[in-house]
Amino acid sequence: MKKGLIIQIRIESAAFEGRGYGKIDGYSVFVPNTAPGDLAEIQIIKKKSKYAEARLLRILESGEKRIQAKCEHAEVCGGCSWQHLPYSEQIIFKSKHVEDHVRRIGGLTDVPVHKALAAEQEFAYRNKMEFSFGDRRWLTNEEIQSNEHIPSEGFFAGMHAPGRFDRILHLNECYLMEPYAFEMLAFTRNFALAHALEPYNPVKHTGLLRNLMIRNSYHTNDLMVNLVTNSENEDIVELWKIELLQKFPMITTITQNVNDTNSPISVGRYEKVLFGLGYIRDSIGEYQFTIHPNAFFQTNTKQAEILYETALKFADNKEGDLIYDLYCGVGTLTLFLSKKASKVIGIELNPVAITNARQNAEFNKVLNVEFELGDMKDTFNEPLLAKYGIPDVIVTDPPRAGMHPDVIKQLMELKVKKIVYVSCNSSTMARDLSVLKSVYHVNQIQPVDMFPQTYHIESVAELLLISE
Repeated sequence: MKKGLIIQIRIESAAFEGRGYGKIDGYSVFVPNTAPGDLAEIQIIKKKSKYAEARLLRILESGEKRIQAKCEHAEVCGGCSWQHLPYSEQIIFKSKHVEDHVRRIGGLTDVPVHKALAAEQEFAYRNKMEFSFGDRRWLTNEEIQSNEHIPSEGFFAGMHAPGRFDRILHLNECYLMEPYAFEMLAFTRNFALAHALEPYNPVKHTGLLRNLMIRNSYHTNDLMVNLVTNSENEDIVELWKIELLQKFPMITTITQNVNDTNSPISVGRYEKVLFGLGYIRDSIGEYQFTIHPNAFFQTNTKQAEILYETALKFADNKEGDLIYDLYCGVGTLTLFLSKKASKVIGIELNPVAITNARQNAEFNKVLNVEFELGDMKDTFNEPLLAKYGIPDVIVTDPPRAGMHPDVIKQLMELKVKKIVYVSCNSSTMARDLSVLKSVYHVNQIQPVDMFPQTYHIESVAELLLISE
């Protein structure tokens, strides 16, 4: 088994991170864009002591679970790693991945892991899409091997090629959001070509257009377009706005983020409102939220409601309970938890998120919530507990890396009667549960699928204090 080796493999299952899994002489090999049952010709690109990674050269025999991907870019974009699998199969594999992490990493052999709750919409479920502009195109293997001349320099619009900040995968279609999102991208590129505007070059730091972000509201008709540029360029941006509104009159607000720094992020150093209010509003359950261009909001609104309802069900808080919401973000789950509680304390590191959380509480006239700004490992401490009291229930929704060891230690020392752990990464959740299980009994875990066509899966775990 050497790097560069070309060999055939039969794919046995769908592994975590959307790759197919098979074995060659007992040696594990992971191959993207493959499905269980596929016989594939592959090339080894990375070799480790216990496994290898390979790239797909071609499918020799299609497995019975393989279907034709809807999008022509599915194999190279990186955004939809499982379009070649039926959604019903994706749900099965996602459920198995959560269970595998819980059993293997968490050491929890008898905890019920329920089947993932599927999304109603397999496509066009995202309420936000962020596209990039660039002057260097990523050529696929098929394009390189074809006899056609395909220019690699010019004006390209789409996604950054996986692992490349300087190459754009030029999109001809995208099905993750409503069709108008891609149409707005194509319109902006054509406008730029007609007016000789240059896309941003991240190496030279030249060119005007950097990103185009579209956000919509699931429950209202609000629709936002946010243009990220390298400079203001008022006259040409004003013309773009006028023509964009003529083409897409359903837009309710347009903003411009000016990022004139070398940072690759799409958040501008400052922001201008070009049309409308500069924000949209959407609801999760009975609560309404104001969403600015750079504010965090769950990208699948309908499934976010199901995720939060699951967390609320597991919390099962009673009238008069004090609840802590760790890693509260903009306070969406905090407000959900407030209905029965005497008070909910949200803690968050991001100052913008805390500001939005307080605004959301005020807008929804929720008076029994408080928000604390700070790093969780430094803020979730004795002074905070002295200020608000020992909670009856703790809800924690950490980032992908999971919880800091100091936070886990505090949870184990507090010995609250219930913890609800919401996770976007079941492997780090399982790692944390493996420590917490000495004090808390993990009662059940419910995966919730927020991102069809991808390997990503959210999970909610219910932890009960073990009686001493």
